[in-house]
Amino acid sequence: MLGLNRSSFYYTPLAVKAEDLKLMRKIDELYLQHPCWGSRSMVRQLVREGTVVNRKHVQRLMRLMGLEAVYPKPHTSRPHPEHRIFPYLLRNLTIDRPNQVWATDITYIPMAHGFMYLVAVMDWYSRKILSWRISNTLEPDFCVDALQEALSRYGRPEIFNTDQGAQFTSNDFVNVLKDNQIAISMDGRGRCQDNIFVERLWWTIKHQYLYLHSFDSGSALRKGLGAWIAFYNHGRAHSALDNRTPDEAYFDLPRPFAEAA
Repeated sequence: MLGLNRSSFYYTPLAVKAEDLKLMRKIDELYLQHPCWGSRSMVRQLVREGTVVNRKHVQRLMRLMGLEAVYPKPHTSRPHPEHRIFPYLLRNLTIDRPNQVWATDITYIPMAHGFMYLVAVMDWYSRKILSWRISNTLEPDFCVDALQEALSRYGRPEIFNTDQGAQFTSNDFVNVLKDNQIAISMDGRGRCQDNIFVERLWWTIKHQYLYLHSFDSGSALRKGLGAWIAFYNHGRAHSALDNRTPDEAYFDLPRPFAEAA
């Protein structure tokens, strides 16, 4: 009734055992390295590393984390039957300008006492993070909020690419794109390479920041992420962008110090 995001307004402590949080952190690290691993492969590797755990336990934790093995597989992890799936529009497409293609995804974030989820909207050409949100649930609300912020700040892209997750196939999310006359592209089921730049972002942000710090609250996580993302956009040069930062590539700015001829 008030138009507030429920997942932001309410916070229910998550009754997850400390040993499960530790195991979830390890599963997350393994998944970043091997996104094609399902629960069987996870269990085998965990046992090899000295953690004895049964497959059903790992399956439950992976569902809680929103993780799924990335490989083509028939009739599994179907979106809601009322949600429409759109074709993948980026195959063989040359992406050579800002706001041509935006993309988004969600990742799991371990914390000192619990966990959160992060969604980010990225401009594919410049790798610039246009907006982001954190949430303690996987409801679509925080994804819609991030999308609306990006549109209000940067205009609209020609194409918006997502995976087939329930958050992005939800009517609330899809209708925002339709209302703004944006072409909708969705990855093939089990094809993380279709959204490779966001996947690389998750690896970078976790290994270069999140895994090096501990956060006791959502507010501490939000503050820390805000500072890191500002550095990523304004100060972190990419070789693929001719050693420019995402901001410099997005706004077509030259490098501060051009290399000598």
